[in-house]
Amino acid sequence: MDAQKPATLVLQDGSVYHGAAFGAPADAVFELVFNTSMTGYQEIITDPSYHGQAVLFTVSHLGNVGINPEDYEAAAPQVAGVVIRALSPNVSNWRATLSLSDWLAQHGVPGISGIDTRAITRKLRDGGTMKAAISTQGTAPEALLQIANDWPGLDGRDMVREVTCPEPYPWTGDAADKWLAPEQGRPQGSPLHVVLYDFGAKLNIARHLAARGARVTIVPADTSAAATLALKPDGVMLSNGPGDPAGVPYAAQAVRELIDADLPVFGICLGHQLIGLALGGTTARLKFGHHGGNHPVQDLRTKKVYVTSQNHNFMVLPGSLDPEQVEITHLSLNDGSLEGLKMKDRPVYSVQFHPEASPGPHDAHEIFAPFFEMMKSRR
Repeated sequence: MDAQKPATLVLQDGSVYHGAAFGAPADAVFELVFNTSMTGYQEIITDPSYHGQAVLFTVSHLGNVGINPEDYEAAAPQVAGVVIRALSPNVSNWRATLSLSDWLAQHGVPGISGIDTRAITRKLRDGGTMKAAISTQGTAPEALLQIANDWPGLDGRDMVREVTCPEPYPWTGDAADKWLAPEQGRPQGSPLHVVLYDFGAKLNIARHLAARGARVTIVPADTSAAATLALKPDGVMLSNGPGDPAGVPYAAQAVRELIDADLPVFGICLGHQLIGLALGGTTARLKFGHHGGNHPVQDLRTKKVYVTSQNHNFMVLPGSLDPEQVEITHLSLNDGSLEGLKMKDRPVYSVQFHPEASPGPHDAHEIFAPFFEMMKSRR
């Protein structure tokens, strides 16, 4: 990496920021969001929910622990760009196989450092998420502004088809045993069969299911309910994923049919939003989204507060749900938005946050437990 090579970031409002390039020599256009996590940049960059977005990290410097294959949430970077205050000149971790810059360069992802990320964060916080463009190869600011303004953005688009798996396959990777307390470990007896819909699933969701003893079959996002039921699952897991939930009506239709089949269903993030749509609710864009590992969420039934990992730009509107059919279970203590729901007469529940973490606190790992209890009782 040449630390002196210039890079330029331009926001759709015309703001221009000049800094130093790292990663790939490239131009990119995206939706710019900020993430407040202090650690876990590799898990964030490989989270498929960021497809179509670039991440601005509010932490003061990045790159000190490099990159290692053990911490991937997908096989390659999913972000369109990386924006940071300072890039560590050294990599110091025994697991590291590459530097952050070299890894991004291998995958064609540009980055910019040496800019005032606090000022940009305030701009996004006050003005909302913006389209933006970056160049690490000398494209003029005027051209980047035109690229950003011409880009259609993510609203209404089906971003899921760009990240889902092409064919069904069984999970054969490692389990998340190291993250679980002994009492949460593998049960005895025949394994429960979980079908995991891949809307852009983080690997740690499959790891958690496997660690609790499930046999996991991962299926593409457009898998019909009939095809899923033919696999004879004990339950269905709906994963996280990128973009606007309204852009994947076929997924909401499949979820509606799976709910009608009276099958245990558990949704995370986009999966939560799809359950909301399947139940007749509506979704809306948050002003600047929730992206970070320190978001407080309260369980309204127990009054317990979880510190959670979050990554989403849309929410389910609680007033759009039928209170005779749906119970609101969790709310954000930051802005009061809906963070969890359950059906009153079906084995269906969901959360907007990420109980699998990676990165983030492990407070919410127990959110997986009711899913397994539902499947066991149905079996």
